[in-house]
Amino acid sequence: MSVKPPPGDRIAKVIARAGLASRREAERLIEAGRVKVNGKAIDRAALNVTDKDRIEVDGQVLGAPEPPRLWLYHKPSGLVTTTRDEQGRETIFDALPEDLPRVMSVGRLDLNSEGLLLLTNDGAIKRKLELPATGWVRKYRVRLKGRPGDDTFKPLREGLALDGERFQPMQVTLDRQQGANAWVTVAIREGKNREIRRAMEAVGLQVNRLIRVSYGPFQLGQLKPGEVLEIRPRVLRDQLGLADTGAPKAGAPKPRKVQRRRR
Repeated sequence: MSVKPPPGDRIAKVIARAGLASRREAERLIEAGRVKVNGKAIDRAALNVTDKDRIEVDGQVLGAPEPPRLWLYHKPSGLVTTTRDEQGRETIFDALPEDLPRVMSVGRLDLNSEGLLLLTNDGAIKRKLELPATGWVRKYRVRLKGRPGDDTFKPLREGLALDGERFQPMQVTLDRQQGANAWVTVAIREGKNREIRRAMEAVGLQVNRLIRVSYGPFQLGQLKPGEVLEIRPRVLRDQLGLADTGAPKAGAPKPRKVQRRRR
């Protein structure tokens, strides 16, 4: 005789859907005792909840989940892609518009990298877009110090092993030489920590500028540094295979220049 599963959804999933944290982050909040259900602190994520339960995270009552949303953000160089920085450096979250809901970044761009960064209010979307199984291509325009030939990139195209870590084959196209620097286009599918910089160092080249120009079907286009643009609900549904988000219908959104928050 099969046992009927308890009603509702796992609490970490519910917290993620509300945009407060990714599912993994929600599990850590639960383990730290920072989540209450119906007034009682819990310390395990193996719990199903329904819309009749009152959930609090750090004393904040969890409301109904917002429709999933996704934004394109042109990250300028010099900002850290974390919510807080131990060294006190400015983060992208210090710079985002105050009327933007709580968002999470999809992956990261390091301090000196710039270009397209996806932001979402939905932990499930974040997880889906970051999974290696999704396999979405990320494209970068990269400026290198040196005069490489096309054969220089053969090890990258075949796949590198660095410090015990295996990099999948990259697509590398030598675009042009500009004085002491060369411009190349690089496409990768995994986006490991500093993957392009480390791979270029392995073939004797130094990256002095790195701009992400696309992430899967989403393009940086003409978005200027510091601007943010929301993806229309229909495009989001089509690209991610989502059910109707319930988001309000609107005309084509326009990019907004980020007004920096007060720190």
